[in-house]
Amino acid sequence: VGLNAYTLNIRDSLQKMLENFEEQKPDVIFNFVEIYKEDSRLEMNIVGLYELLGIPYTGAPALALANCQNKILAKRMLSSNGVRVPSFFIVKKKSRQYRHKLNYPLLIKPSLEDASVGIENESIVYNSRQLKERIEYVLHYFEQPVLVEEFIEGRELNVAVMGSNRLRVLPISEIDFTKMPDHLHNIVSYQAKWDPHHESYHKTIPKCPAPLSKKIEKRAKKIAIKAFKIMGCRGYARVDMRLSKAKKLYVLEVNPNPDLTEGAGFMRSAEHAGMSYGQALKRIVNYAISSNGRIKTRIL
Repeated sequence: VGLNAYTLNIRDSLQKMLENFEEQKPDVIFNFVEIYKEDSRLEMNIVGLYELLGIPYTGAPALALANCQNKILAKRMLSSNGVRVPSFFIVKKKSRQYRHKLNYPLLIKPSLEDASVGIENESIVYNSRQLKERIEYVLHYFEQPVLVEEFIEGRELNVAVMGSNRLRVLPISEIDFTKMPDHLHNIVSYQAKWDPHHESYHKTIPKCPAPLSKKIEKRAKKIAIKAFKIMGCRGYARVDMRLSKAKKLYVLEVNPNPDLTEGAGFMRSAEHAGMSYGQALKRIVNYAISSNGRIKTRIL
């Protein structure tokens, strides 16, 4: 894309990273760090170091990464600013029973993970017995608060947003569940995202652009921009929504620094917007530069 670049695997070593920065003096860091020492919650800390060092970097700032990763905080931020989210409650410790006023079915997930970690077919529950079992499984296995929310039956939309001062919403993509067998729920589980040997991996079929009415498309894009701004995202993000059978849009998550694999996810929408893979990457780099006021020569 007309830029000088090299890759660096920091291998969980801050010393290695800092020494490389001192030696190479990169003008921009293309930030792909999503986990540090097996802890995804430290993702924001690495970006904090870029900020302390004064090196421009792509994607979301540290605060946005932290806010989006904490699903409970994200839902509170969105709902308090008028963005519709599924009704939810939080469980922090085991109890004899879990009283609530939500409508079944419910979706149970860890509150501090991303990339669909902890979301499986068994995450959808239909009664208090299943609810208790799944809550206590997540509490034990993930050792973090549990988010319980109403499962929104309907269509799943991925709305990609990119930009710096002016935001642009790319063609909306949809996850088509029509091929999903009856014994699997219509969700993008961890297996559906990452396990090519799992049945759901081949039954969650992306469609871009999504066949939507002009009215719903316009509303989804408006909500995506609002959510992007509320959560403090920058450069690029993906807002995941559900369109209920009653034609209401619910924001499920705001994903800063989403996967940039060629031909998948965010880049699928970029391609349908007329951008090549290289052009989309270059735009993301330029957003980082414009946000930091630095001139590029080399890119990490």
